[in-house]
Amino acid sequence: MTEETDRLEISEVQVRYATGIDSRDWSLFRTVFTEDCELDYGEIGVWNGVDAVTDFMVAAHDMAGHTLHRITNHTALVNGDSATARAYVDALIMAQDNASGVNAAGFYDDDLVRTDAGWRIARRRFTTVLVRTVSAG
Repeated sequence: MTEETDRLEISEVQVRYATGIDSRDWSLFRTVFTEDCELDYGEIGVWNGVDAVTDFMVAAHDMAGHTLHRITNHTALVNGDSATARAYVDALIMAQDNASGVNAAGFYDDDLVRTDAGWRIARRRFTTVLVRTVSAG
């Protein structure tokens, strides 16, 4: 593997996170993280393990309408079988009636490890930059 290939695969892991949430494909979502991952989303919550974060995301999105998690500005520094990465997120989470919702923007700082199944996030910290309510009208 080249470092360029690794960076592309890491970017794909970050996008898979968004795709898993927005499509409510929780099996896909689980492939983003190591079994013993540690996630710190500040005021939103802290989770240890893929089961805990998946349970939270299912509950948080179960009653939501449309969601759009846009992941951009990917950077990654690869060091053998580990990497650090940053990506921006702009998330729109609409209420079930899709008439109102929340727009949150910030960035993810990830520590990743190479596994037999590919790159996985072992640790993530989300930093909130902006949260605002939105109306579809």
